[in-house]
Amino acid sequence: MMQPARTDTAWQLRTRSLELGRRTLVMGVVNITPDSFSDGGLYASQEHALARAVRLLGEGAEILDLGAESTRPGSRAGGIFGTTQAPAVSAEEEQARLLPVLEGILRARPDAVVSVDTYKAATARTALMAGAEIVNDVSGFTWDPEMATVCAEARCGVVLMHTRGRPEEWRTQRRLGGDEVLFKVQAGLEKSLEVAREAGVRTESIVLDPGYGFGKRFEENYALLARQQKLLELGRPLLAGVSRKSFLGRTLAPLYGGTDAPPNARETASVAAMVAAILHGASIVRVHSVRAAVEAARIADAVSAAG
Repeated sequence: MMQPARTDTAWQLRTRSLELGRRTLVMGVVNITPDSFSDGGLYASQEHALARAVRLLGEGAEILDLGAESTRPGSRAGGIFGTTQAPAVSAEEEQARLLPVLEGILRARPDAVVSVDTYKAATARTALMAGAEIVNDVSGFTWDPEMATVCAEARCGVVLMHTRGRPEEWRTQRRLGGDEVLFKVQAGLEKSLEVAREAGVRTESIVLDPGYGFGKRFEENYALLARQQKLLELGRPLLAGVSRKSFLGRTLAPLYGGTDAPPNARETASVAAMVAAILHGASIVRVHSVRAAVEAARIADAVSAAG
């Protein structure tokens, strides 16, 4: 049976559109948080975050993804909605971290396409009013019941990511088989699509993210990556974020004395996994090291085009 393939399509954002499919777009990560798993708070200050954002644009990032709350395993992300537990970072604190950087980027580079990595509707609304084009919701519209409405009203671009459970639950969840993890992700993304469409989010504004590392155990991520192309049957382009993820560090452990490779030692592995994601249908890749990703994506796209 023929596998579905990525196709050329226009991703409709708040004020513009991006062409997807002909070549892979690179989304550069800017973590404005002191406890990021990947860079340890190197860019927590406004000055450092802004400098990083401008540098990533210079290296070829087409999109910047700004995040001001860590969703690392064990965190209290998403805890406020439907539970009695407050999140580690309130909406007010998240906005205080994020908005000055967003505004600074758009002053320095008015043409920049900025995505905001948040699951809180209040933060999304404020960031969109300040000039963000995309909301990247790691919960796929499942943690904050107001998020879908905010995105529909703003007519912004949306990334709906699949998350299995909440970060504090990830280490204790039942292990899944290869086909089972694909089924779980596909079903979850279908539900997110349904919520988005019922709220009035334009279908052409939606991109889907399998959510590598988000509620998937180490080996489950490889099973999902090998089957990722099946998710194109949902009819929307795919974004893949595999950069520096823990499952890569675990695979490299034999090369590091049996200990998982630390995040800063996962760059080559990140590029390898990113290329696999592109060859399995991803139109956008979310990365920390932009220049290497841009170059590798060119090669992966050439292979895809030849095939």
